Amino acid sequence: MERLVGDRTTTMAVSIGAASDDVPRDLGARPSTGDRVFLGGSTFSGVIVLTIMIGVGLFLTIEAFPAFRQRGLSFFTTSQWEPNIGRFGVASILGFTVLIAAVAVIIAVPLSLLTALFITDVAPNWMRSTLVALVDLMAAVPSVVYGLWGAYVLQNHVVGVSRWLTTWFGWIPFLSVDGSDPGNPLSNATVYTTSTFIAGIVVAMMVMPIQCAVMREVFSQVPAGEREGAFALGATRWGMIRTVALPFGRGGIIGGTMLGLGRALGETIAVVLIVSPRFDFSVHLLEQGSNSVSSLIALQFPEASDFSLSALMAAGLTLFAITLAVNFAASGFIARSRSGASSEV
Repeated sequence: MERLVGDRTTTMAVSIGAASDDVPRDLGARPSTGDRVFLGGSTFSGVIVLTIMIGVGLFLTIEAFPAFRQRGLSFFTTSQWEPNIGRFGVASILGFTVLIAAVAVIIAVPLSLLTALFITDVAPNWMRSTLVALVDLMAAVPSVVYGLWGAYVLQNHVVGVSRWLTTWFGWIPFLSVDGSDPGNPLSNATVYTTSTFIAGIVVAMMVMPIQCAVMREVFSQVPAGEREGAFALGATRWGMIRTVALPFGRGGIIGGTMLGLGRALGETIAVVLIVSPRFDFSVHLLEQGSNSVSSLIALQFPEASDFSLSALMAAGLTLFAITLAVNFAASGFIARSRSGASSEV
């Protein structure tokens, strides 16, 4: 290539062939020893967790096979539970389990949501750490303590609420109680005890810290610029929460709710201490008697025969599959919420 500069001609040789032989250089850093140890440890832990989950599923499937082989699909449509004579199923037990979990979620979600919003958007900075510690402390209370509290303290106070609901809203099917006499204030109160409603309240207190922790984490990730922008445009605190925080954390709210639902479905000891087992399904939440899959297993496992044990394993496998599906769905909602894709501002 020739280039004219003033009165001189400068010749520049460019080796086209050499340039065509160049290849892109790989850029990368050699991982350090700490990185390799962390990667290996985290991979090993993840594999162990998955192996345990698969092992639990296989164990339950193998142990439940005799019961499923005898009953087939009727296992999911039969309400009786008499394995020794070949008549058993989880229809009524699953119904009660879902009812208890539904009551717990309906009560816990508003409490969790409002508590999380108060901690992240209303409470002063010096108070937040204390509130977070108190809420997290609720999750550390053993299930048996909640069960004893519900059976010996809460139940005596909820009976009056149940009577009032039956008196004024008994025309709603699930709030009526068979055998009650709303017009007689001295009628027997035992028809309101050990009910699905009482068990649901106790389970709600147990799942509320989990839901609140998930929602609080998501609300704390709301971009500060969007909060300040809402205030700059004249929004009130509630307006900022309604237009910024809630849309941003919608996925976290749904995910936290579903995580709480998964915990409520599998709660055992607290339900065992409160409910009076029954196998005829009823939608009357305030009525005496209820049941759940986990409490059924806990109560009948010590005295179960070989075939009865297989029936209990089949019930446990059903609950395991439902809980696993709920938790996977919750994880998906939580992962989506952290991306900020739910924000509308």
